[in-house]
Amino acid sequence: MTKSKWQAADSDVRSIVAGRHSDPFGILGLHEVDGAWVARTFIPHAESVSARTMDNRILGELEPRGDGFFEGIVKLTKLQPVNYHARNDGGEWNVLDPYSFGPVLGPMDDYYIGEGSHLRLFDKLGAHAMEFEGVNGTHFAVWAPNAKRVSVVGPFNDWDGRRHPMRVRINTGVWEVFVPNVGPGEVYKFEIVGPDGKLRPLKADPFARQSELRPKTASMIADPKPFEWTDAKYMKERAKLDWRRRPVSIYEVHLGSWRRRADGSFMSYEQLAEQLIPYAADSGFTHIELMPITEHPFDPSWGYQPTGLYAPTARFGDPKGFAHFVDKAHATGLGVILDWVPAHFPTDEHGLARFDGTALYEHSDPRQGYHPDWNTAIYNFGRKEVVSFLVNNALYWLEAFHLDGLRVDAVASMLYLDYSRQAGQWIPNQFGGNHNLEAVEFLKRVNQEAYRLHPGVMMIAEESTSWSGVSAPVDKGGLGFGFKWNMGFMNDTLRYMSRNPVHRKYHHNDMTFAALYGYAENFILPLSHDEVVHGKGSLLSKMGGDDWGQFAGLRAYYGFMWGWPGKKLLFMGQEYAQREEWNEAKGLDWWLLEAPAHEGIRRLITDLNALYRELPSLYARDNEPEGFEWLIGNDQNNSVFAWTRKAPGEHPVVVISNMTPTPRENYRVPMPLAGRWVERLNTDAGFYGGTNKGNQGRVLAKASEVEGLGPYADLYLPPMSTLYLKYDPA
Repeated sequence: MTKSKWQAADSDVRSIVAGRHSDPFGILGLHEVDGAWVARTFIPHAESVSARTMDNRILGELEPRGDGFFEGIVKLTKLQPVNYHARNDGGEWNVLDPYSFGPVLGPMDDYYIGEGSHLRLFDKLGAHAMEFEGVNGTHFAVWAPNAKRVSVVGPFNDWDGRRHPMRVRINTGVWEVFVPNVGPGEVYKFEIVGPDGKLRPLKADPFARQSELRPKTASMIADPKPFEWTDAKYMKERAKLDWRRRPVSIYEVHLGSWRRRADGSFMSYEQLAEQLIPYAADSGFTHIELMPITEHPFDPSWGYQPTGLYAPTARFGDPKGFAHFVDKAHATGLGVILDWVPAHFPTDEHGLARFDGTALYEHSDPRQGYHPDWNTAIYNFGRKEVVSFLVNNALYWLEAFHLDGLRVDAVASMLYLDYSRQAGQWIPNQFGGNHNLEAVEFLKRVNQEAYRLHPGVMMIAEESTSWSGVSAPVDKGGLGFGFKWNMGFMNDTLRYMSRNPVHRKYHHNDMTFAALYGYAENFILPLSHDEVVHGKGSLLSKMGGDDWGQFAGLRAYYGFMWGWPGKKLLFMGQEYAQREEWNEAKGLDWWLLEAPAHEGIRRLITDLNALYRELPSLYARDNEPEGFEWLIGNDQNNSVFAWTRKAPGEHPVVVISNMTPTPRENYRVPMPLAGRWVERLNTDAGFYGGTNKGNQGRVLAKASEVEGLGPYADLYLPPMSTLYLKYDPA
């Protein structure tokens, strides 16, 4: 056979050497020409190359075409992996040819990716160490439909994008290559030539399961060996639970500042499992909610500007370390919820912004694709591949790490096209309105898939507007979340508690207003990190009055909140009345627990959680009006509130709050039933740092002597306190 028949064209050789060829698999590797097999390879710095089998049998010497390109006829009868033995004056080395392997992805992947319905993208895209065609290596795949060329680069090819250009799957815009002899722990990025022919900044892998520790930004090939979970019983039981009928008390945590090592460095996932999990469990919480631990480059962003949405941050260790943390939490009965950020992403060069040289993940028009509050890019929820990326990400965390729920950040910014925008700065939807209809459909879909595939999880919305049906089922016209943060309750009640007690009677409705809308959604009552940063002070500092009044007020307020309908959330440090506002750059002030007043607050939270979990009347009908009944809602002159919490088949619980430092003697409270009521908790108890005044542990409710009126009890209401009374027919 003449050379002209099997030699690559000069233009193809120049394109390969220059790293500009759009179809490297059409040139490199093994190709059958008129019954003979031709091998071609590009190995910079090589002076001679021979082709060999995997067992080192020589197949033929290849001819140089210049600048590291070699080709020649080899003694083969079928397609198989080829090993190239390269030489120069400096030595000899072997290169296993990535272009002699077939594609890993198949036509069904193309079909489901193209349709936008693929729910296992995290198994297909990204980097996956595997054995393929009898050889160990890593399969890389990335979506970049507008690129002219995509290569995977790393130390294994001297970060040379000419060495491993990838195969494009025309129908999907996904590029892939299997690189032999590259495995777990290796770092990599993607080198992309945009549609304008220009090289883009090196990009981290959108589907990377592991990343380098900042300030480094490369992706890392994760260990494919599965984590050995021990929580099968927990997961089986969880799948049966309806959290609307269960106690939910969430401890919100920023892992980097809950506690630091003695030298100020971060604790590892394993160390946090040893210390944080027992602490939260002993405090009576049912769940830990983690502020985002998806990979992010900037510590003060608290994780809310992620660049690696599939990777647990390397600040605290590797993915198996995080899995260990969750497994240990489940062993103690604690659930783990993750803050999830699908609303926007940062514009760091190595991230998603203009990924293939075009606005791929984001909108191109800044009126749709730029977030003015956070200087970030907004996902294009109208693009099926972007929706698939995010839906798969939610499912990945729930599946790979057995998470018990996702708290979805900044939902309001997703729902409204004019969020934080002035007139003329936004584009109306097809009907002329300000609702982001594509984001609405995305939220519905991710909630439906999460609940369908992972029964027993919680999908929670941080949504700050009056959007209707956030926690209603999708088939009932809702967004499909399980719960919504009650920002109104938080804002109103904290505003009330910040006032001098003498002025509170003029703002009584700040504490009662939430009862008017309390069943419009399945609410979580949040005292989150947002309330103790940026000059807002700690919860203790928000309480009106002097130092005694602040501690007493905080105790009374916690008692009020734990007795109010709705699940509970408290940010770390507030369970013992951290004095300073939160600072992510250092650990909490744990030494404060040496002071009795702070230790008293911690004891109170522990007992509130225990009582809350013990008495179904306090949680089983959080979301239905029959679970709550006012007893006293209009005594603004005394700043007293009283109500009953009820559940089918359970004895009622009466909650009474006196929000002034004036004790009330013989204060008459209508009671649901005549008979003995046990004082189950008094926030003014000396054990919590109070004045230790109360009702000697029990109250007798009498039948009214006036016809038509119900039972009543004359109580002593301690100063700035909340009481819990449980009916005791015995």
